[in-house]
Amino acid sequence: MKQRIITGVVAGVLFLGLCVLGGFGYPALIMLMALVGFYEFAKMSTGAPFRTEAWIGYLAVAYLTFPWQVWDLHFPIPPQHAIWLALLLLLCATVLTKNEINIKQASLLFLGAVYVGLGFYYIAISRETPDGHGLFWTFLLLLSIWGSDAGAYFTGKAFGKNKLWPAISPNKTIEGAVGGILIAVVIALGFSLAAPDLLNPLRAMLIGLAASVVGQMGDLIQSAYKRVYGIKDSGSILPGHGGILDRCDSWLAVFPFVHILFLLPF
Repeated sequence: MKQRIITGVVAGVLFLGLCVLGGFGYPALIMLMALVGFYEFAKMSTGAPFRTEAWIGYLAVAYLTFPWQVWDLHFPIPPQHAIWLALLLLLCATVLTKNEINIKQASLLFLGAVYVGLGFYYIAISRETPDGHGLFWTFLLLLSIWGSDAGAYFTGKAFGKNKLWPAISPNKTIEGAVGGILIAVVIALGFSLAAPDLLNPLRAMLIGLAASVVGQMGDLIQSAYKRVYGIKDSGSILPGHGGILDRCDSWLAVFPFVHILFLLPF
């Protein structure tokens, strides 16, 4: 527990500090986290995170999360085109290696590149919203997600009786999930009260609801595929916490989702 607390404090101060400062440091950190996250995914799913085909995934993730916006640059190739090119290269690899790299390996690496690359891409651009209030929106989502996690944990401990999805995550309860939703909505409404010109109560409730429901699903998705590979953590870069994917599973689901629903300026 001591190690977990120390790691959490140090990582939290570094991440939030760079987020507040903005500039180059924060998107560079996001890019680094994305590359480590893809490494964890490739190692877990293929067992060979540095084989030639895996580098196609690294390049796709690096391209999607590169801090173009810091220098007011646009993507040389639109993200959707870059994703398709990564897919084409992985499929070509199956042909050129005469199925030494097979379709299952290519599919897993492509899935990982899209899951990790686009997830962190949306995390990065949330700090650079067109309205100039990216820090507000980023903190709103992060605190709603963290509040949901804490609310689900403590509500589940106190009142949990009915299992939410025992085949995937045996400790989660329906009561805990509801508690997480309520806490996330309350936090989002608090942001609305603090900045009514930026966020009205209805939009705040929708963001809080999305942060909790989609965030909890992101957590379950991570649990589901770790069970397939029989592992507890996706990595060990964060002592006491596991890997980047373990800590960011909810983020990777929530940040893209709220953008897709146009709940954040884009």
